[in-house]
Amino acid sequence: MIKNSNKIYSALVILVCLIVFSAGKVTAQQTAKKGVVIAKDLKWSERMALSILKRDPKLWQIDNNEKPKWDYKLGLVAMSFQELYKKTNNPVYANYVKQYAETVISSSGEIMNYKLEDYNIDYINAGKILFDLYKTTKEDRYLTAMQTLRKQLETHPRTNSGGFWHKKIYPYQMWLDGLYMGTPFYARYTVEFDKGKDLDDVAKQFEQIHLHTIDKKTGLLFHAWDESKQMPWANKETGTSPNFWSRSIGWYMMALVDVLDYMPKEHPKRKELIQYLNEISKAVAKYQDPSGLWYQVTDSGTKEGNYLEASGSEMFVYAFAKGAKKGYLPVSYKKLAEKGFEGIVNKLIAVDPDGEIHITKVCASAGLGGNPYRDGSYEYYIKEKIKIDNSHGLGPFILAALELEK
Repeated sequence: MIKNSNKIYSALVILVCLIVFSAGKVTAQQTAKKGVVIAKDLKWSERMALSILKRDPKLWQIDNNEKPKWDYKLGLVAMSFQELYKKTNNPVYANYVKQYAETVISSSGEIMNYKLEDYNIDYINAGKILFDLYKTTKEDRYLTAMQTLRKQLETHPRTNSGGFWHKKIYPYQMWLDGLYMGTPFYARYTVEFDKGKDLDDVAKQFEQIHLHTIDKKTGLLFHAWDESKQMPWANKETGTSPNFWSRSIGWYMMALVDVLDYMPKEHPKRKELIQYLNEISKAVAKYQDPSGLWYQVTDSGTKEGNYLEASGSEMFVYAFAKGAKKGYLPVSYKKLAEKGFEGIVNKLIAVDPDGEIHITKVCASAGLGGNPYRDGSYEYYIKEKIKIDNSHGLGPFILAALELEK
């Protein structure tokens, strides 16, 4: 009878939406009940968030995790939910993050599966959710956890030129990914707790990446730089890795637009960072496909095996949209961002009959070195696993949608 009656069906959809959005009375678990219909007239940011809640009632379950953990990818999704809460004031989104934080941070502030002595810059990223949690809950556990992460940066090993190593197991290496993992947290912490005394050091991380990874021919940035030039993947003259990976450049661009939130207008390094953003944006724009998307290996277009990849495209859209909105980039980048988001929705989003949405064509992971060894070749990047609803594609989708008010 329900299938045959449009009126009853519409009434059910409205009822479900009212239940989901009733202030303060709905938990994330309730949102995730089977049979919930996600209204197609909601903005894409909320459609994605509610789809995530439906699939994974607890945030740590994203990516099919079997147990909770402190993780940079989960931190990325959590931060996108925090930003969505600020736009919607719907407590469902805030509670989803709070529940995760309470699971992975003990009442005394100890962070689950975290070891400072690993000196892994990835560990810092999820710390970005702690600032708002501390402000809203006043719980000392979040302050203690933030202080622990800041302490890591005090002793984190560096290149001889002052850049943070990506990890202790990757000595003398800076990866573009690491800029997003470490600098936005570092910038906000120094502004909110240390009167901005370390902003020059934050800027230094970008200076080092810009100096050592930029390709003068394309204007793009190579994925990584090995100061020691000892890694087999490193160019023996420059120390750079051999290829351009869109998501790594996306991490770098998101780091720039987010760090600029905390860089005062009068700070001498602010103009420098804005200039970096303009340079890389100009280079990236040249490789935007007519579909609006970008390829996994940024400069290789339709070369055999290359594909239009979701996470890198989303990150470029986010950086373009936020950069244009904040006045860092020319207003023309807003149109490029709109075109990119349209491409994501048209080419990469799958919609179920009940309104649940999925992001496809997400590179699951990519790096350099390690075991099994990753050589940074073109063949390596195109052969890494491609997944649906991988966290790398979930968080940036919501962030990009929010910047464009989609």
